[in-house]
Amino acid sequence: MINVIQYLEKNPDLIAILKAQKASLIGISSVEQKAILDAFSSEIELKSEAWV
Repeated sequence: MINVIQYLEKNPDLIAILKAQKASLIGISSVEQKAILDAFSSEIELKSEAWV
């Protein structure tokens, strides 16, 4: 799973596609996929709050 996270970090455009459910992560359960997307959402929110 770490490889998937690293790939998404290098290709952040894919996160929006995954959130729109126009793609899925093969080999990753729906629960794991939701956790990954939630983590990326939280990271973005934290970064924006820290710099406000």
